[in-house]
Amino acid sequence: MTAHHVPPPPPGHDTTVVLDLGPVPHHEGVLEVHGPLDRGRLKAALDQIAVHHPDTSARPHRIDRHSPLRHTLRLTAGDTGTPFPWGLLADLLTRPVPATRTTRALPPTALQRELLADADTHPGRHVERLTWTWHGPLDIDRFRDAWQSVVDRESVLRAAFDDGPEPLLLVHDDVAADILWLPAGSTGWSDVVAHDVRRGLDARVPPALRVTVLGGDSPARGGDTPSRILVTYHHALLDDRSAHLLVREFHRAYLAGGRLPGGERRPDLRDYIRWLHRQDTAPARDFWTRAAPAADAVSPVPLTPPPGPAARRTQVRLDAARTERLTAWAARWGSTESVVLQALWAVLLYRASGAEGPARVRFAVTVSGRGILFEGAERLPAALRAPLPLGVEIDPRATVATLLTEVRDRVLDMASYEWVSPGQIRDWTAPPASTPPDGSLVVFEGRPPPFAALPAELAAQGVRVERPEPLGARTAFPLTLVVRGDHDGGLLLTASHDLYEHADATAVLDHSALLLSEVPYLAADSTTVADLLDLLAHTPAAAPAGPGSTPDATTPAEPPLLTLRPAAGPEAGVVCLVQTHGAPRSRYDRLAETYRGPETLVLLPAAADGAHSALHRLRGTGPPLLLAAFSGGGTTACEIARLLAADGGRPPLVALTGATTADAFARTLESVAARAARPG
Repeated sequence: MTAHHVPPPPPGHDTTVVLDLGPVPHHEGVLEVHGPLDRGRLKAALDQIAVHHPDTSARPHRIDRHSPLRHTLRLTAGDTGTPFPWGLLADLLTRPVPATRTTRALPPTALQRELLADADTHPGRHVERLTWTWHGPLDIDRFRDAWQSVVDRESVLRAAFDDGPEPLLLVHDDVAADILWLPAGSTGWSDVVAHDVRRGLDARVPPALRVTVLGGDSPARGGDTPSRILVTYHHALLDDRSAHLLVREFHRAYLAGGRLPGGERRPDLRDYIRWLHRQDTAPARDFWTRAAPAADAVSPVPLTPPPGPAARRTQVRLDAARTERLTAWAARWGSTESVVLQALWAVLLYRASGAEGPARVRFAVTVSGRGILFEGAERLPAALRAPLPLGVEIDPRATVATLLTEVRDRVLDMASYEWVSPGQIRDWTAPPASTPPDGSLVVFEGRPPPFAALPAELAAQGVRVERPEPLGARTAFPLTLVVRGDHDGGLLLTASHDLYEHADATAVLDHSALLLSEVPYLAADSTTVADLLDLLAHTPAAAPAGPGSTPDATTPAEPPLLTLRPAAGPEAGVVCLVQTHGAPRSRYDRLAETYRGPETLVLLPAAADGAHSALHRLRGTGPPLLLAAFSGGGTTACEIARLLAADGGRPPLVALTGATTADAFARTLESVAARAARPG
């Protein structure tokens, strides 16, 4: 692999490129570069294109320097007949270069690649939030120092993905903790959370964790006003257990005056990735070839249609007494609460499928990823938890004991290979077309790591903290059931779905809680699965609404096109924003707020074909004047321009920026759109 040193732009100067593909985009292109144009950076970009696209070639035809921060670059492509990747060149020239030094670039794990790709395709997924209340005085400066100490100690918090076609994991030497302090009374807590959701989280920008504080007191004021704390992180870098571990480290640092003793954690994320890439996958491949759910296993999503709109997140609690009884009953049969939950979930899926005889069902369950032969895995903050497929055969005539044994043994066997990813399993077992997708995910988190002596030590300083509680992350599954232990010794069941606008998860939660409450009273050696189904006989079964079913009327039938702001007048034209993988939605909203031109601003889908299809709805307003994207969206934007040119006419201008804020980009777009709107 050839490595190039790409010099960063001068501080404070992000690069924006305006690309005119011309009437024949295959042969010539003109790039206006707003920002510094380093010859070494240009050469490195052209060399990288030559490596990835050996069938194309290009050489600088002329570079006109209008000022230190404005150039016109004209390239003449080779005569190979293969279209030159102008969009990739624009991405490479505008790609932000971290201001921090990079200590090492590592290949991400297979699980990280899959989570990042899914989050890029579906913005907002895999972002989790922990929240808790801090009672007593909170020294904001000490608070910041404590989190900075955790960032300095944990290499995973200084890690981020680059935005190349095959992303690498970059670990930086120096990264500042991301702390947002909002004084008490400045806003409401629900507004804080809503703003954080809109803001999104970019796994390509360190640090890997963001902290927001509402309240707190300065050292001079003192006081005991309760403060609310929100910690936001991405599952491609941290799983939920990791977040709890890091919060505990923060409390230790706060108690120590804002600084953790000792140096960096080792072994750390880098050591784990090296260990993982040394593993022989042949035994895992052999196991999953035999253990993967059969192709005929069904995976319905047991949601019910309510008479009106329903919440997409529902909770039910199993109190401490019932939980204790469930734990004791499970242990009597050599099992655990998590295995009982998984077995009962399989029964609910069987019921939702409408089967009348023996049938196979499949769903996904999470494994911690920490039961591996890697030193320190239990204490390692990283993205280790993975959703793996579980297949179960349900026979109404079989006993509950038999079902529990089957599920327990399958889960135990699976634990030997919990370092693999679901994508690897799909590749090993069957062609994607013949493998039905999993419609639901069951997550059993149990109880988070104990605080140990921390409560007493905090109390000595007049501080009491509540246990951090997650707000729930959107996953890649239509329905996710999460079960975790609460602070009173009970179990909290949370069902969330991202399937249809009008669907209700209340019934499936009630059914789960009913079975968990009733099974401890059953004799598992004689009770059959049919007896469990009889318990639910008086409640209607949900119609299957999983993958492969017919979407309801609320499901959009065509690629979405979102109008961010209407035109200021008739015939003002259209500026199309192309979604860039990894760019949070808040950037586009901010761009629409600061844009002052008269044009309509619309947000296109991230896929070129979908965006081209969606643009047909704008034909009445005329062709787009401009396609705009943040760095990383150049290839998609140029492909859209090519498809529009194939419809007839000249392709629109394409503008890309390396800025991560929208204000400066909005000014550039106003100028370019005004120029494009002028005749000739």
